[in-house]
Amino acid sequence: MKKFTMLALCALIAGCSTPDASTSYPLDNEDTRREKRGKLTGDGGLSLFGGKTAAPAGSVIGVNSFLWRATLDTLSFMPLSSVDPHGGVIITDWYEDPKARGERFKLNVVIMGAELRADAVRVSVFRQTRTDNGWSDALVGKETARELEDKILTRSRELRIKAETH
Repeated sequence: MKKFTMLALCALIAGCSTPDASTSYPLDNEDTRREKRGKLTGDGGLSLFGGKTAAPAGSVIGVNSFLWRATLDTLSFMPLSSVDPHGGVIITDWYEDPKARGERFKLNVVIMGAELRADAVRVSVFRQTRTDNGWSDALVGKETARELEDKILTRSRELRIKAETH
């Protein structure tokens, strides 16, 4: 009985093995599409503990560091939902000011480029108000986003001046 069980287990394991790399099967439409698209992780595959090529110096952050730090400083009172320093995207979670109950805000900030420029930061503001049916979207004036962009730019200039004097 033990021999039969071992034999069955070996046959099962052998049946699960992958085919030889030289074996070629005809590709169906999905396989062809997947092959044309390539790998999500690139040709080298996913590397968890460092890749074959070192990142260039200063590539820890993909956008202007003064704008990045200024944005985080300016939005420090809001909970962050998503932060991508390489792509320059900061998304906050909904924030309800304790002084203004029944109204909440969410921000999406995109920092574009490595230069400290006035047009290198874009803020999108979303606002909701509480109704009997829950939260509903409300209008936000364009000046709100512009004011936040100005605060971020002012703070980034302060950080740059401070860095230059030290």
